[in-house]
Formats: sequence, C-alpha cells, structure tokens
Amino acid sequence: MTQGGAARRTVLGAAAVLAAGSGITALSAAQAAAAGADTAVPDPAAAGSPDAGRRGGYRDLPCPTVIGHRGASGYRPEHTLGSYQLALDLGADVIEQDLVPTKDGHLVCRHENEIGGTTDVADHPEFAPRRTTKSVDGVSVTGWFTEDFTLAELKTLRAKERIPAVRQRNTLYDGQWAVPTFEEVLRWADREGKRRGRAVWLHVETKHPSYFRALGLPLEEPLAKLLRRYRRDGQGAALFLQSFEPSSIQRLSRLVSAPRVVLLSAANTRPWDFELAGDPRTVADLVKPEGLRWIAGFAQGIGPTMDLILPRDASGGLGTPTTLVADAHAQGLILHPYTARNENTFLPAGHRKGSDPAAYGDAFGAFRTYFEQGIDGIFTDNPDTGLLAAEAFRPGRRPVNH
Repeated sequence: MTQGGAARRTVLGAAAVLAAGSGITALSAAQAAAAGADTAVPDPAAAGSPDAGRRGGYRDLPCPTVIGHRGASGYRPEHTLGSYQLALDLGADVIEQDLVPTKDGHLVCRHENEIGGTTDVADHPEFAPRRTTKSVDGVSVTGWFTEDFTLAELKTLRAKERIPAVRQRNTLYDGQWAVPTFEEVLRWADREGKRRGRAVWLHVETKHPSYFRALGLPLEEPLAKLLRRYRRDGQGAALFLQSFEPSSIQRLSRLVSAPRVVLLSAANTRPWDFELAGDPRTVADLVKPEGLRWIAGFAQGIGPTMDLILPRDASGGLGTPTTLVADAHAQGLILHPYTARNENTFLPAGHRKGSDPAAYGDAFGAFRTYFEQGIDGIFTDNPDTGLLAAEAFRPGRRPVNH
C-alpha cells in the first residue's frame, strides 16, 4: 500500500509547483472492555482477499501517516469529491470524511450539520424558511441543517469554500461540486483503489452522534451497514472510525471490527456524551494513563488536538511537550493529532512569517517539530506539505531535498 519513494517524490515535486432523548450514555470501564476486540464483529474475509478495502492493516501504513483533513482542504472546498481526489493525487496516505445525516437518513460528508458556511443554500430562496436556530451539543447555532433536508433537496446545493478570507483562491472552485454521500465516497474509493492497485484509506468521523440519535437519526448503525456492504468492516479494513464521543466508538466496536480512534479536544472540555451521562471526567482525565488504559479497551488510537502534545505558551508559541505520546504508546495506542495547516493564522507564533494571516509561514518547521514528538500520523489541510516533511522521518527514506 505504500508508494515507492521515487514515485512519491515525483508527485510531491509536481504538487509543490501546483499548490505554491435517547442519547448515548458513556459506558463503564467494564462495559468498555466488553465492547472491545473480544466482542467486535470478526472479519469474515481471508487474509488474502482481493478486495481493496481489506488489504493489510493500519500498522502497515507509512509512519508518520499523512491524513488529508477533509481532503485537500487547503486547496479545494472541503468535503467534496474534488478535495478528496486532489488529496489522493497529492499522495495522502489516508483521506478524512465527517458524517452527518439527512432528514431521510442518508449519511453525507460535511464537517458540521449546519451548511450555511459550506454550501450555497443561502442563495436558494425556496429554502429561506428553513433557516433556524438550534442547540447542537449545548451550543446555539443559527443556519440551515442537513437534518432538515432530504437527500434530493441537498443535492440541489453546491459546495463552497468555508474560510474565504484566508483561502480566497479556493473560492475559484465554489459551485464545482455537490455535497457527496458517504456511499458515493466509498464507490469513489473502490474505483480509485482498483485503478491504482492499492487500497484507498479513509478516516471517518461520526459528528454529534448523541444529538442525532436523540432526533431518531442514529449514525452508527447506517454507517456499519454501509461498511459491511462495501467490505470495509473488518480488522484489516482500509479505514479508521473516529469520534469525539467515546460512546459512539464503543457502539461501533460492537458493530464492526475496523480500527477505531477516540478524538480528544482541549484538556478542560468534556465529551458531549459524558455531559449527557453525568460522567465527570474531562479530556484532562482521559489523557492520563488511567484514561488511556480505558480508551485502549475499545479503540486502537487517539486523535488529540496538537495542544495536548505541544501546549502553546502565552505568546502562542510551542511550549514544553507533554508525556502524552509516550503514555499513549505505552497503552498500545497510536496517535493521529490534528490539525496542521500552512497559513500563518493557524501556525504557532514562532513559525509565522510576516503579518498577513493568509500567507504561508514556516509550515515545514512546524511539521518537523510535530513529527519529532514521535506521533504516528497527522491531519493536515495540505497533504503535499505534510508528505514532503514526513519523508525525513520515515525509516529507510532520505529527505527529498538532500
């Protein structure tokens, strides 16, 4: 599944030029263990299965693994087939999707269920009455929401750049793509896998799963059904499952055997399913050895915000590393932190260049510092930059600029 060094260098060189109510409750530790590998659905496929979605395993991925965050969202509107395709063409090892449901239960790829910022829905007068305010995971949000649209209605919309002030060039591609369903992405990944002769890896997040389950639109069961249909449900599947709600990952562990990652936000926050269940633990508790041991009972990795590994100081620069990488590895967990981006506005203070927040800073220096921590992979909006930086940290590879 790993591209050869020479082939990847060719791709990267070219890319560098082109790119200049019934809510889920948190399970107890004992229940979590029961929801782990021993009770997960076994992989029915033999090790030599010809199916592209089942070859190898996540330990065979290049390390550090470069994950195209919402595709190649640094260059194209996020969560579009155009963004996913570009990430794959740039050489990303894995490509991420975030899933939310439509009114009629289809899973579509959007970072949030509010779509005013990522589609042209505001330009459709027929949908003006659907603009509303909702509480999503305790936060008041105003706009248009996927759960208020059928798939047919959603397909009349076109995707657009989410942060045009920072990524004005991406607005060139506004209107080029529709909102994809996850099934369309699975079909695309299968086609690309057959064409390239290797699996196309996906990193799939359930968004606001407790919120949607309370609306009668659960995510996990339809997702598991699709994974089984496209033979991406087993332990060797070319796919990660991820969620900020541990109970969603626990539920998925009972439905499929694909590798699973618990996402972790800021240290002082609590997962929303913990809030609903009255679980007093915060992310700060989950990143301690006891919390990591609990996660290892039903997941294979964590996806922490980079600040949990390299906290930022008062000036916005990188501070002293924590012990999270070593502590997670001690529990057998991989780490896929988020999110690395090229623009000054997202970079640590010491890696910014000039005063323009949209200008590129010292992204390679930032990547280098991140990889030096020993992480197993990273989410990035700029997979070509990440891959070029990762070359120096992959065993047996020489940096492309040497």
